[in-house]
Amino acid sequence: MTDDSAQERHRRRMQRQKELVDARIARADQDCGVLVVNTGNGKGKSSSAFGMVARAMGHGMKVAVVQFIKGSFATGEEAFFRRFPELEYHVMGEGFTWETQDAEADRRAAMAAWDKAAAFLADPAFGMVVMDELNIALKLRLVPLDVVLDALQNRPIHQHAVVTGRAAPAELIEIADTVTEMRPLKHAFDAGIMAQKGVEL
Repeated sequence: MTDDSAQERHRRRMQRQKELVDARIARADQDCGVLVVNTGNGKGKSSSAFGMVARAMGHGMKVAVVQFIKGSFATGEEAFFRRFPELEYHVMGEGFTWETQDAEADRRAAMAAWDKAAAFLADPAFGMVVMDELNIALKLRLVPLDVVLDALQNRPIHQHAVVTGRAAPAELIEIADTVTEMRPLKHAFDAGIMAQKGVEL
């Protein structure tokens, strides 16, 4: 087979692929806010959400971040994103539940975080609202699921919402537009490596 014929076959394959992709793009004609859920036991749920925060801010959107559960240690994303006045950043958790060991304090903190998130979800000025680790608060029944589902489904039409955390409830997955499940293959912590700045912190 000559190089010319191999190149021609490649060109024809790529042309067919382009036609398929172009057709799918043409069918995607709705312009509206999406609900994104990042769940699973693997690393990267919050990291993905903060990538979307940067992307939204790059497009001039006003963004709100509310962190459930987390709160007992400083993170690089908080230190970085607090520099931007167009971003509302709220760390509302008391830390991991096995650290607090106080169910009522956890519930109060989670509900305070939810009240803050719900206000952002009702405000059309915000183009994106990130609720980091909300899934954990739902799993532990610190926040009522029906209230969350109602607020997400009734948010402004062009507002994007991002929910992270392990064990996303089936009802949330059902109403979401995009759901990604992170699956762990290896993690440095299992080999005794502590959480690293720039990677986990």
